[in-house]
Amino acid sequence: MEQDQAPNGLSSCYRHPGVETGIRCTRCDRPICPDCMVEASVGFQCPECVRNGSGTGHGPNVARPRNIAGGAITAGDPHLVTKVLIGINLLVFLAAAFVGGLVDELVLVGLAFDPDLVRVVGVADGEWYRLVTSMFLHQQVWHIGFNMIGLWVLGGPLEAALGRVRYLALYLLSGLAGSALTYLIAEPNQGSLGASGAVFGLMGATFVLVRRLRYDMRPVMGLIALNVIITVVFRDIIAWQAHLGGLVAGAVIAYGMVSGSRERRPVLQWGACALILLVTVGVTVMRTAALS
Repeated sequence: MEQDQAPNGLSSCYRHPGVETGIRCTRCDRPICPDCMVEASVGFQCPECVRNGSGTGHGPNVARPRNIAGGAITAGDPHLVTKVLIGINLLVFLAAAFVGGLVDELVLVGLAFDPDLVRVVGVADGEWYRLVTSMFLHQQVWHIGFNMIGLWVLGGPLEAALGRVRYLALYLLSGLAGSALTYLIAEPNQGSLGASGAVFGLMGATFVLVRRLRYDMRPVMGLIALNVIITVVFRDIIAWQAHLGGLVAGAVIAYGMVSGSRERRPVLQWGACALILLVTVGVTVMRTAALS
């Protein structure tokens, strides 16, 4: 049952009417106040759902536990998508190390001649696939190492919190947004590669999720600040455009995924994803027209 909302938009705790709260049980989605919160692996649960952990308790959603984004909790490995993404990155890294010319074919470049000065290549020449392939491409061991550590540390908890489909959409759209901003701002012949845009998207999403759950913000703020400093200090060798694009896209998508009532949440979730995708396509089309 939906609780009455106060003028400020907050709901009242279902066990303590009149006590306003912005937190909901991650299983039954009912509003719960600090006195009723029981910390779980992801978010908080109400006392009734904790007592009836087998799924036989009160509420239509208790029989089918749901995550904070409203999706059904999937049985099996909670980090499956994260492991698959890491595996794809590692496979592409090994392939690039042994297959000559593969990097030149997959790297993000706006418009340039190929290494042999034979033909024009780049996104502006119709090779839009580079916006995606560059997200999984690395050349240096330290580069893929840092990105995969970030993907594992940030991606695992987000996958468990959002569910596999929403998490994968967050990752891919954040990476695409980073690629699109790089394509828009960077020099046309400047090559860019790496999963940093997608990882920064996970960082932006983590910020939103931690704020939504009212956890301590200091660790994630410190992580973001450290990465911003690294990006600024090494801006000559780091595609800061991908970092910025991914960070903003990840935060926008995550906000749409964890905000609003249960009834409105699907519209907000896929609306946020559609918005980022439309902006990405629009930026790509605009830049392509300018370079043609």
